[in-house]
Order: sequence, then C-alpha cells, then structure tokens
Amino acid sequence: QVQLVESGGGLVQAGGSLRLSCAASGRTFSTYAMGWFRQASGKEREFVAAITWSGGVINYVDSVKGRFTISRDKARNTVYLQMNALKPEDTAVYFCAQRTGPSTPFGSWGQGTQVTVSS
Repeated sequence: QVQLVESGGGLVQAGGSLRLSCAASGRTFSTYAMGWFRQASGKEREFVAAITWSGGVINYVDSVKGRFTISRDKARNTVYLQMNALKPEDTAVYFCAQRTGPSTPFGSWGQGTQVTVSS
C-alpha cells in the first residue's frame, strides 16, 4: 500500500495562489495515476485533477481549468497542484489519492490539507 501526505494548504485572499504537494511512500511503483480531490464543508468530495504517472494524460474539472495545474516529480514521488486565481468557492479540504490501474478507483487517500480563500 502507498502512504500519501498532503501539504501546502493555508489561508489566502481571493486572486492569490497556493501550491499543494502530495508526497508518496511505500508501494509507489504500483502507481498508474495520481489525483487531487476536494471536499467543501457540507458537500461531497469532488474530483479536481489527475495525472498519469507517465505524465501523458491530464484531466481537470471544468471549474479549475486555466487556473490549476497538476504536475508530478517521479524522482521525488510527489505530485503537485499549483492553484492560481483562487476563488472563495475553492475553499475545501484537498486530498490526493492513487490509482493503480486505468480501471481501478482512486484509493490510499491522504489526510487532506485545508485551503481557505477569503473574499
């Protein structure tokens, strides 16, 4: 199993930027893709972005396209989420997760990191 630890969250004003990191350890060789999800208070967890470990395929939810960028550093076993032009509606706990195959669900969730965007 892989262990995931997110960091980089915080409080930022609308229009600001944050970069989230997700460091993986353990069975990292089994990674097919990594994803970022978020869960706002009182809402269900939603998909934000994902990247295959090869880096060939990247997907974003429409609401963050053009503002967020997902990337990965294979040598560091770390995936990043650069978030620019943040909006109050981006406020949520952000989680990263691993996918071990193209048809497997995301799993091995991290503990999450809080992002709060003030207006």
